[in-house]
Amino acid sequence: MDEISFGTDGWRATLDTFTAPRVRMVGQAVATYLDDEGLAGPVGVCYDARESSPGFAEELARTLCANGRDVYMPERDRPTPLLAWNVVERGLAGGLMLTASHNPPEYNGVKFIPDDGAPALPAVTDAIEARLAEPDPLPEEEWGAVHEVDFHTSHADHALELVGGDLDGPAVSYDAIHGSGRGVTDGLLERAGADVDRLRCGDDPTFGGVSPEPSRENLAELIHRVTTGGAELGVANDGDADRIAVVTPDRGLLDANLLFAALYDYLLETDSGPAVRSVSTTFLVDRVAAAHDEEAFEVPVGFKWVAEAMIDHDALMGGEESGGFSMRGHVPEKDGVLTALLAAAAHEAEPLDERVDRLLEEHGEIHQSRVSVDCPDEEKSRTLDALSEVIPESVAGTRVEDVNTADGFKLLLADGSWLLVRPSGTEPKLRIYAEAENEGRVEALLEAGSELVSDVR
Repeated sequence: MDEISFGTDGWRATLDTFTAPRVRMVGQAVATYLDDEGLAGPVGVCYDARESSPGFAEELARTLCANGRDVYMPERDRPTPLLAWNVVERGLAGGLMLTASHNPPEYNGVKFIPDDGAPALPAVTDAIEARLAEPDPLPEEEWGAVHEVDFHTSHADHALELVGGDLDGPAVSYDAIHGSGRGVTDGLLERAGADVDRLRCGDDPTFGGVSPEPSRENLAELIHRVTTGGAELGVANDGDADRIAVVTPDRGLLDANLLFAALYDYLLETDSGPAVRSVSTTFLVDRVAAAHDEEAFEVPVGFKWVAEAMIDHDALMGGEESGGFSMRGHVPEKDGVLTALLAAAAHEAEPLDERVDRLLEEHGEIHQSRVSVDCPDEEKSRTLDALSEVIPESVAGTRVEDVNTADGFKLLLADGSWLLVRPSGTEPKLRIYAEAENEGRVEALLEAGSELVSDVR
């Protein structure tokens, strides 16, 4: 029981820790929580493409059924955002997703999706953790049943209605990295009218020997195809397809900060509303918002906080620099499938490279990067407390004008640049981010941030 902890986005662990008995305890905790909260109805259970996931999903389903719940499951692995959509669309009490997202095959994980389709807030995950226990089955005649249902079609229909399904045949390369987006994201793009070229869309629970992370080093072939003229646009998802990476002919892998600004700018052509971004995401979004007399709201890292603020402010779009986005009219959960269609639609309206060039010309150059520093989980609080005592008056030669402590320490500098130090929610590391008008300045800020952390370690 002590090994189970719901962090930034559920509980993840290597398979020596993530075991069937512990998964059953999570299932029992969720069943008890739903009963205690008076949340009636079936529960959705979905799983990603890794080899261990279907078996763990079955353990969850049996535990929930033994607690009197009907369970809805798809016919195969499906993306996390499809589960979130089906929880809302079918009026389910909640959903459980078996996924370790972008982690390698030797990991697995589970997260709970509440009945509003948003990521579970700490009050919910704390309540579930407090109810961890061995399964406590009802008499067999009171058990629920498992129902195989289509998690795919209604989500695709909704995405086409929300974003539009009238693309004029753009050539799009799609790389699933053998994750759960295969047959889903590419199928949606094809239904919308794109000419789709597929990479790594076969069934391979080892993800071809890499982690299913849409990073530059993992997307070499996709980048090559797009930058050499083999496609107009490239799209990739992570393992459970809740995040997206986009490749353009001029820029190669498009910085997710720039993608966010471009997609928000596209949506503002026909709609209105504020944006929500995490503390580590670019101020360019704020500048785009201001140009349309809109506002951008800043929240801590973690899409649960983005989702909460999107609901509170009726935001047009929300997102994070890690490639997770959602939009008004959809469930408040990051969705790499829907965003792929949105990116294709925005690109057809104005090529993304041209849109980004225009935004940077209008609002100023933006460059961002980050580094990580090893820091055991038990040392994170002490290190940040020590850092709070030594916040400098200037960083890399520029005055510190303000300090934001919503998530770690974000130092806002007089020249419009910023430096952020925050604890990772998924790894024993501190993250150091910097944003400035040129790459050299970013490197200087990251070096200064690393020295600050080193001085208090």
